[in-house]
Amino acid sequence: MKKVVFISSGGGHLNELLQLDPLFKKVEAYLITEKTATTSYLKKRYERVSYLAYGTKDHLLPYIFIFGFNILRSLYLYLKIRPDIVITTGTHTAVPYCYIAHLFKKKVVYIETFANITTPTKAGPMIYKIADKFIVQWPGLLKYYPKAEYWGWIF
Repeated sequence: MKKVVFISSGGGHLNELLQLDPLFKKVEAYLITEKTATTSYLKKRYERVSYLAYGTKDHLLPYIFIFGFNILRSLYLYLKIRPDIVITTGTHTAVPYCYIAHLFKKKVVYIETFANITTPTKAGPMIYKIADKFIVQWPGLLKYYPKAEYWGWIF
């Protein structure tokens, strides 16, 4: 059975990622997200959940340290899990993990968020360069990502 890491930041990105819940039962699924009060329930709902530190770019100095910590934690989690595929809806939380997976020649699937209808996210262009499959939920985003696939909404 394939090991698949589903990773995203919290909030809307996580909500979108959890729309893929039916896939979790078909693979050896691992869920990685930020640890917040709103994500603590995931440990009860899913068998394999890991957390990264929560940080926001609104507080730049602490965020630099948190982001550095999350890069190291992402490497640790990658080496512990050794997934075959990484699926993400973004954002900054997932970028290091995707690059680590790419470095180890594993498949990276990125789903651009539903929230951005006409403009790319900041994480999208960073992962577009390395993604094995890049999916958009709005056809207008194909002009920014010509090799992407439009699959419609995941909701």
